Amino acid sequence: MKDLMCRGFKAAGIACGLKKTKARDLGLIVSDVPANAAGVFTKNRVQAAPVLLDKERIQSGFCQAIIVNSGNANCCTGQQGIEDARTMARAAAEALGISEDLVLTASTGVIGAPLPVEKIQAAAPKLVQNLSADGIHDVAQAIMTTDTVPKIVFRRGSLDGREFTVVALAKGAGMIRPDMATMLCFVCTDVLASSQFLQKSLIEACDRSFNRITIDGDTSTNDTVLLLANGMSEAGMQTPAHEAVFQEILDEVLLTLARMIVKDGEGATKLVEIMVRGAADDADARRVADAVAHSNLVKTALFGEDANWGRILAAAGRSGACMIPEKTDLYFNSVQMVKQGFGCGKEAEARATAVLKTPEFAIVLDLNIGQGSASMLTCDFSIDYVKINADYRS
Repeated sequence: MKDLMCRGFKAAGIACGLKKTKARDLGLIVSDVPANAAGVFTKNRVQAAPVLLDKERIQSGFCQAIIVNSGNANCCTGQQGIEDARTMARAAAEALGISEDLVLTASTGVIGAPLPVEKIQAAAPKLVQNLSADGIHDVAQAIMTTDTVPKIVFRRGSLDGREFTVVALAKGAGMIRPDMATMLCFVCTDVLASSQFLQKSLIEACDRSFNRITIDGDTSTNDTVLLLANGMSEAGMQTPAHEAVFQEILDEVLLTLARMIVKDGEGATKLVEIMVRGAADDADARRVADAVAHSNLVKTALFGEDANWGRILAAAGRSGACMIPEKTDLYFNSVQMVKQGFGCGKEAEARATAVLKTPEFAIVLDLNIGQGSASMLTCDFSIDYVKINADYRS
């Protein structure tokens, strides 16, 4: 697993007693040197204490360590929650022997419960002792809540013959809506780049990935995406071409994670791409894709493997986008189900149903109005989703 980390980064994940299951629930990612940093956070007006702390500290443009826990969101916990987030960062800083201002925090779990920060304080020395170049997998496990699998992506690139690495991990299976950032995600790279460039690059990559996914339409209070670049590869951003190379790799990494998140959605059995083309413009296409991807009626039909195309057109029609039903075509993969607003018959429905029985497919809406296009990733709503969220706290 050593090839899953880039130069100058180490990680660790352990159990400190926050989860009833005694599974890993505390993680740490550390750069050997202070790294340039960027961050994107939830737009929910209810924001967890670690989000508020990170938004303050990320202004410096530097970070050397991220400490993260699962099992408790440290959200809606008032001033004590802020103090607990600071205590959490301080515990990591003291164990590492670095400045507290260089430590960012993240939490995920139940909202509204006080954070047992004393457990994190007690575990910090052990966490640091467990740091290793191959510890990233343990961190990916430590941040899981209702996730069924850890999510890690690793890519390499080259700038003028100098090789650099991007490794990223994420968690997310519920409370997923494209309203930034819809989960926790930490990206480490040994590329040499300014915090200003990293911030711009991260925003663009998130908009192409995490802002185009949905599981249940709920925006979390703890959503955090952090990007750290320590420059230890000496592969630097000297030209716009260099920046484009890095951007392409970062886009690919985050899009891969985004797909993994939706595929692992709570109770999900289908990964579906909603593709809209022929819209008046890209904004209209996005409105249609968003409406279809979030429709509970569409998502339950996907679970039932029911080619109920009327629900899809109805969702598109209420999106606010320019739409002429008599011009609209609809496909399941390449199977045309609707032509100019009318169903294509029983034979087409039978072939569309066969597509619906596969685990991954696309729903394509062609509005035949203009050149606008957009896409969203969504999943089905299953009985298990209801069961998971009906007793999440217990």
